[in-house]
Formats: sequence, C-alpha cells, structure tokens
Amino acid sequence: MTHFSTQLLKIEDPILKKVMDEVKLPVFLSTENVFHDVIGCIIEQQIHYRSTKKIFHRLLEKSEIKELHLENFAAFEEKAIPTLKLSMNKLNCLHEWELFTRDNSIKWLELDDNEVREQLSKVKGIGNWTKDMILLYTLQRPNIFPVDDFHLKQVMTTLYGLNPNHRLKAQMLEISETWEVGKSLAVLYLLEWKKLNFKKQKTSTLD
Repeated sequence: MTHFSTQLLKIEDPILKKVMDEVKLPVFLSTENVFHDVIGCIIEQQIHYRSTKKIFHRLLEKSEIKELHLENFAAFEEKAIPTLKLSMNKLNCLHEWELFTRDNSIKWLELDDNEVREQLSKVKGIGNWTKDMILLYTLQRPNIFPVDDFHLKQVMTTLYGLNPNHRLKAQMLEISETWEVGKSLAVLYLLEWKKLNFKKQKTSTLD
C-alpha cells in the first residue's frame, strides 16, 4: 500500500488526528490471494473478514488447509462448507466464483481499482463490500473507502456525531473527501480504534 502522509491526514481532520495519536496500526500482511480472500468475504459477509469471529479461519483448520487455491477447493467444499448454514445465494456465489476463477486467469495485481471492481462484478453475488475488502486488504490499494462496511459506519457515527438515520453514507463520503488519496490509511486507523475501544468496553464490563 502506498504510504500517504499521516501528517497531512492529521492536519485535514482533527478527529482523525486524535485517533491516529491514540492508535498504533498493526502490520497488515496480505495473502495476495484474491481467490482465497473472496471466499472468506462470501462466508463472513457483513462481518469484517479480519473480525474476531474467525469463522473462515476455523473452517480452514477443519479442512487442514492454510490457504485456498483451486487445487484444494474441493476438499474445503467437502469438509467445511457442509458445517455452515449458508443461504442458497451464498452457496451459488461460491460456486460461481470457483467457475469464474477456473475460466479466467487474471493478474489482479496488475489491474487498477476500477478494473478489479469490473472483474469481480462479473460474479453474481459479489457486492461492493467484498470488492472494497479485496482492494483494501488483499491488494492494499491506497484510496479505498468501504462505505458499506458495518464497522466503519459504526465508528464514524460515534466519532463524528453523525445521524445514522439521515443519509449516513452521504455524510461519511463527505468526511472521506477531506482525506484526499489517503482514504485507506484513514479507514484502517478508524477500524483499529473501534477494535481497541470495543476491547476496553468488554474488559470494563467484565470487571
């Protein structure tokens, strides 16, 4: 991921500055494996696929697979998928994604953001959230703003005092424009802030 000036983000957004001063970003290691990560997104849709639930991770362990490829997908399909109560739409999407990958040899790292979105759009069931997660984490592009992400909506509503019942996406997009081409970095800081503060709240509840 191209590093955008953290100093510039702090100057443009005082709320984000407080977040960035409080949070230290972990190192996000990419699999660079779009096939693997799309399956993770489909299975955990509307759950951030770096979430603490780790549903996808447990399924891989059950299948004795570290990383999914076309060659081992059949084993995953046999050992892991039947243990989930997936909707027919998700099952169809997994099947369509496998067929699409078999029929198309795509050099994902060589595509620009719009080309990545265009290719993923060819698979029925892959929506904007999955495309954003692939661009943000797998391909580590610098200017991605996943406006449909539940966790991002939650944290921006809290920190920026947004009205969740009135044009929330429009409010979020307006704020993101101040981040210029550093949207991915801002998003990663906000999501990490939410994760850390959720842990604090959970610990304090247990106390």
